[in-house]
Amino acid sequence: MIRVLVADDQPLVRAGLTTLLGGEPDLEVVAAVADGRAAVEEARRLRPDVACLDIRMPGTDGITATRALCGPDVPDPIPVLILTTFDDDKYLFGAFEAGASGFLLKDAEPDEVVAAVRSVAGGNGTLAEGLTKRVLRELVTRRQTQPVTAARAQELLTPRELDILLLLAQGMSNDEIARELVVEVSTVKSHLARMMPKLGVRSRLHAAVWAYQNGVVDTAR
Repeated sequence: MIRVLVADDQPLVRAGLTTLLGGEPDLEVVAAVADGRAAVEEARRLRPDVACLDIRMPGTDGITATRALCGPDVPDPIPVLILTTFDDDKYLFGAFEAGASGFLLKDAEPDEVVAAVRSVAGGNGTLAEGLTKRVLRELVTRRQTQPVTAARAQELLTPRELDILLLLAQGMSNDEIARELVVEVSTVKSHLARMMPKLGVRSRLHAAVWAYQNGVVDTAR
């Protein structure tokens, strides 16, 4: 069972998300709160598998709450999915840099929202369709200092891990990577579990962005 916390200051949206997610057989909404401060407090108390947060909320906003729950300095992060009305680069990049594993717009179809929650819970991350290249190009332009350089990654990662990183950066799912490399999906997952700590990332999505940021692949592909 995937345990989810919902935070949104609009009662109708909060109730709708709770009903949508709670109606799935593998999802359970363990808390529904109206602001970022309550989201952080309840998430730390309940330890949900995913915190589904709005960005604009009174008091503590979604980006600040995201940083508190899964920022770089958080030792026991809780995965965050941002669900917002605002298709704004400031919010998009701010949320991602704060540690969010997913970013989805509120006009997404219900099944997209459910799939995004499952994806983030599985450590895969998700972005609204059409936003991926924007994120990659912007973050590559910023070229933030990374904990491991590309050259060092070549030394740290095994040849198979590098193969998986390249396919991951192309947007392939675990199933697609397994078919491409002719291995079991469980093998792909095992390699990912060993690879991500070496790169200092916490999700497949962050691993893909890391590959672009560090020149392992480029956004022209």
